[in-house]
Amino acid sequence: MELPAPAQVPAVPPATAEATVRLPANLHARPAGALARAAAAFRSTVRIEHAGRSVSPTGILAVMGLGATRGTEVTVRAEGEDAAAAVAALALVLTEAE
Repeated sequence: MELPAPAQVPAVPPATAEATVRLPANLHARPAGALARAAAAFRSTVRIEHAGRSVSPTGILAVMGLGATRGTEVTVRAEGEDAAAAVAALALVLTEAE
């Protein structure tokens, strides 16, 4: 007897975006908190990368520890069902002036 093939669930590709930090006071506690709130709204796993380091945006101190200043380019990566929306939302937080 032949078993049926498991249902094929289409894989959602990971999403990535480069964002230039445009925050006038750099990436301090308030925008790091905004990143944490934005990331919490999504089911995807999100990471922010800068200077060879990768952190979860839900860790406010970790985000501040990246040392990303105004004009710095960071990478936002996400994997999961809403990865593209998560990347877009976090990139927006990084590129909007406070």
